[in-house]
Amino acid sequence: MTLTELRYLVALAECGHFRKAADTCNVSQPTLSIAIKKLEEELGIDLFERARHKVSPTPIGEQVVNQARTVLQEASNLVQLAEQGKDPLGTVLSVGAIYTVGPYLFPRLVSSLRKQVPEMPLYIEENFTASLRGKLSRGALDAIFVALPFTEPDVVTRSLYDEPFVVLMPEDHPLAKEKAIDPAALAAHKVLMMGEGHCFRDQVLEACPGLQESIVEHNARDQATVEGSSLETLKHMVAGGMGITVLPDSAASLALYGDTPLTVRPFTDPAPARTIALAWRVSYPRHQAIDALTDALREA
Repeated sequence: MTLTELRYLVALAECGHFRKAADTCNVSQPTLSIAIKKLEEELGIDLFERARHKVSPTPIGEQVVNQARTVLQEASNLVQLAEQGKDPLGTVLSVGAIYTVGPYLFPRLVSSLRKQVPEMPLYIEENFTASLRGKLSRGALDAIFVALPFTEPDVVTRSLYDEPFVVLMPEDHPLAKEKAIDPAALAAHKVLMMGEGHCFRDQVLEACPGLQESIVEHNARDQATVEGSSLETLKHMVAGGMGITVLPDSAASLALYGDTPLTVRPFTDPAPARTIALAWRVSYPRHQAIDALTDALREA
């Protein structure tokens, strides 16, 4: 049994298809198939159920896959411990962030980090919370910026800052006359939202009573579902006269988004908000890199 075989095993379990798993591992399909078969023969059990169009772990295979993930993670930790002994800030730090945080956090963070630890290589990516969660657990990412609550076994979180929500609208919108917006008042207006899968959508719906029903009514009236794939898309849609939207304060800058003048209003107290946190594995050995990341954010 080798680490390479365990990587093939985990890839097949996650992809559910021999060819896709082989592509993920950058090997030929026969190479991966032979390795899986060899592993099954060595263990004396069937690890996968093989259907025509899908491969899925057997019940015992699922347990073996989970243990393989642990073994691979510990092997990765071993390498990182060795690298840490050489220079804990000299190897790549892989950092992820949810889509509604990354575009507004990373530019400031990277600039600050470059000043404080210019020798540390950095990889960054944006993704959904669920995808970031999986990559963090597998060791594909070292740390991630997420919105709380965030729970994951063997993962520690550090709260970084609270961020209030605000309402973006055209300057001539009726709500623009208000100094602060009651969250319940949004149900009477067409509110543009992020698409399904974005945690910020869920946070806004939770904070604004009646908004879910209002969105369904407006979409039915317009005979279309109007959603944005990013906060920037929503801002352009507001500028295009398609409605109003709720944004985290960091995304509420009023750069030019068309010919329509836009304005921002806060919510009435207690204003809805979210807490942004940094999450990393308990077993992650490069504590200096995590500290450098949070220190850079404070200085950004």
